Amino acid sequence: MTRFIHDQFAKDYLEELLKPYGEVKASSRVAGEIREIDVLFSPTQQANNLEMLGILVKFAATPAIFEPLRVRNPASEEEICDCLLKLLEVRGALQREANRNKISIKELEIPKLWILSPTVSVRILSGFSAIQASNWVAGVYLMGEYLRTAIVVIHQLPRTQETLWLRILGRGKVQKQAIDELEALSSNHPFRKATLELLYNLQQNLVMSQTEELDDRELVMRLAPLYQQDREQARQEGQVEGIKQGEERLIIRQLNHRFGEIDSSVLERIRGLSTDQLETLGEAFLDFSSLTDLETWLDQNL
Repeated sequence: MTRFIHDQFAKDYLEELLKPYGEVKASSRVAGEIREIDVLFSPTQQANNLEMLGILVKFAATPAIFEPLRVRNPASEEEICDCLLKLLEVRGALQREANRNKISIKELEIPKLWILSPTVSVRILSGFSAIQASNWVAGVYLMGEYLRTAIVVIHQLPRTQETLWLRILGRGKVQKQAIDELEALSSNHPFRKATLELLYNLQQNLVMSQTEELDDRELVMRLAPLYQQDREQARQEGQVEGIKQGEERLIIRQLNHRFGEIDSSVLERIRGLSTDQLETLGEAFLDFSSLTDLETWLDQNL
């Protein structure tokens, strides 16, 4: 259960960070057996402040596939092979389209595969001939040129501003340090607020799952006071509407993940709730087992 929660957080997180820089498709299906690419990215424009996302934006300088592997656990041989199959299937589809149009496929049109994992064993890296890249920071391992693939070992990345947005996807101490650095950013940083909202959503989902994993419990405890602190600061600054919008986004995201796409009429009823009612719904939601429970709650509270 918690594996899915962390995987979904990683997809949402990468999509949120990359969407200012191009087209992002999360959970894209490819040919062959049904396989889902976690995040497929195509750069479409030059954006301002590229340096704000550090090496993540450098990864996205060309078409890219991002595969965060289980996020909370080391990458396995089978998982990396599955990622490579996705890349090869995308490459095959591009080649077939080029053949139909009687044109040559350009190398820059073929996505690069970035496999993200907190830890990877020396055995796994050696088995895939992944070598530390001399022109990248520590923790980035490149496979053979024609494979267009890199394994990013998040816990080996240096603790710098350039790597912050990748270290958020780490675990334990590495993730906690990254959250501390995120908290210390200016409140008007373009990615701080969105990232915190996604982390709060992750926190709520972990609470709902009643996880017993130590890392997860520590993450929930780390985020709880930060969430309350942000809300209190917003209240003091008179940002009532901002608080309400944040609560709406958080609850709607949770509902969509748990029950699938929510009917627009139900979403409108949720948006009609006050801030206090949204907070109450956030607590009551933990006990819902179906959309019927949500609709009953709305009937009783509107």
